[in-house]
Order: sequence, then C-alpha cells, then structure tokens
Amino acid sequence: MTAYLVTGAAGFIGSAIVRGLLERGKHVRAIDNLCTGSIKNLDGILNQIDFRNVDLNDRISLREACSGIECILHEAAIPSVPKSVADPLTSHIANIDGTLNMLLAARDGGVRRIIYASSSSAYGNTPNLPKREDMFASPVSPYAVQKLTGELYMTSFFRIYGLETVSLRYFNVFGPRQNANSQYSGVLAKFTTSMLQGKPPTIFGDGEQSRDYTYVDNVVHANLLAAEAPAIAVAGKVFNVAAGERFTLNQAFESLKLLTGFSGSPHYGAPRVGDVLHSLADISAARQAFGYEPTVDFKEGLRRTVEWYRSQTNIAGELESASTSR
Repeated sequence: MTAYLVTGAAGFIGSAIVRGLLERGKHVRAIDNLCTGSIKNLDGILNQIDFRNVDLNDRISLREACSGIECILHEAAIPSVPKSVADPLTSHIANIDGTLNMLLAARDGGVRRIIYASSSSAYGNTPNLPKREDMFASPVSPYAVQKLTGELYMTSFFRIYGLETVSLRYFNVFGPRQNANSQYSGVLAKFTTSMLQGKPPTIFGDGEQSRDYTYVDNVVHANLLAAEAPAIAVAGKVFNVAAGERFTLNQAFESLKLLTGFSGSPHYGAPRVGDVLHSLADISAARQAFGYEPTVDFKEGLRRTVEWYRSQTNIAGELESASTSR
C-alpha cells in the first residue's frame, strides 16, 4: 500500500487532503507543529492516521517521518500575505527553511514524489489575465517570494537529485475548517462568520478586486491526481489549481448575503499592503497533464461553506446553552 505523508495536516487544506486520502483507502502519516493548525481539524479521523507533532525545522524528526513514505503532500506553511508583511522573518523560517528541510529529508529518505503547495501570489500584480504558468513571476509580498522560492527549490531537487517534485499554485482556497478568528484569516471565512453573526464584514479597498476563488475539494482533487500522474507529465513542473473563473469581493459579499440572510452593508477600509488586485487562472496545463477539472464551482462552494460554518455556530450555541443550564 502506498504510504503518504501530509505536512501541515492539522491545517485547513492539509486536513482536507488527509480526509481525501483516507476516503480512498490510503495509509496516511501526518505531521504538524500546531502553530497555525488545530488538532480539532482532525476530529473523527485522528485514530485512523499516524499523527506526529513535528516542526519542519526539526530535521531528525523529519527524517523519521519520511521513513517508508512514497509520496509527500507538503502543505505546511504560514499561509498569510499580511502576516508575512508584518513579520517576514518568521514566515521565511517556516516557508523557505522548512521547505528546504522537507526536501532534504525526502531526498535522503528515498521518497519518490513531493507535491508542493505554492500560491498564485507568485504572479504578483502582472496585468495579463488569465495567469499562465509560463508568465514571468513578479511576487509582491514576502509570502509570495517565499512560495516562489519553494517552487525553485522543488525544480532544482528534481533536476539535480531526481526527486519527483510537483508545484501546485493554489488560487484563493476557501471552504470548511478555514480559520476565521484571526486578522490574517481567509476573506471568505471572515465574511461568512461575521455575516452569520449579523455583523458587517470589512472589505479592504473598494471591493472591485477580483479573485479566482477555489473551493477546497478542488485542491484535494488536484493533489491526488498529481500524486498519481506519470512522472513524465508532472515532475519538476508548476501547475495552476483554481476554478478558472473570477468574482469581485463585492460579488462575493452579495452572494453571501443571500446565503446567510445578512441584511446590512459591508465596511470599507484602506487597501492592504501586498494584496494583488486581480487573479484568474488558466488551468489548461493541469487539465492536460493530469486530468484536473474543478468539481465544485464558486457558488456551490459558498453554499457548502456557509452550511458548515452555520452548523458549527449551532453546535457552539448548543454547548453553551447546555453548560449554562447545569
């Protein structure tokens, strides 16, 4: 049985990938230092995986984690543009040093393939749309620089050491289990939870910036396809993973109003430093290389996301009520 290692497994995307692998009957080892991830994201499946609390800068534990592993899905990171602007050094240590340590452990442990979670932020504010993998990268934020650096390391390790590496540039991933409680949280998670609570969300800028919002199930689908694709089609290469359509923040807000029942208006704040104005992916390369097609569109993804956050709000309310009644 093929053994998979998922890094950042207690995070939003990592935990979704773990669940996707288990649904397909795969053996999963999972690591996370729980700095940004939450063990709660693995509720219901923790006893089905080999979970280890490991930091990417713990080289000895990384080597041990790679023992017997054939494929790594490398999701671990500090995944925030604003946080990288506020504290570039901490992000650098996690996102660049940690990725290099992961590559070294994979190479030395005889791992066949590593799938790397990169980011559409690598394109920067280049005006041409849609974004294609052969376009010149022009990262703006430290986070974008870090993710692009990781891609270059991936390609280098394929060319020099023969480790099969695949970099997937995610475009604005959203869905259940995304943290909504931090100033650095994903925008749709924050919008959804605020609106379900009857509170107006904050839009930074005029709201006309657009994004290729990608429901998390599409990202899981792409990772599993890339893990099993022929090496000649994917090794050493970079691929966009997205829905292939874009919506403005104002449009996202209006869609969420219908789904949440929120009747107010958003607050508008000053634009954030490092944010990209427009994003739209060309996904034809991933389609041709490993048969990727998005399985959930934006509006259906929003519906599922709102449904999940609403269920969590109801659960929290029921627990609070039960505790008060004692």
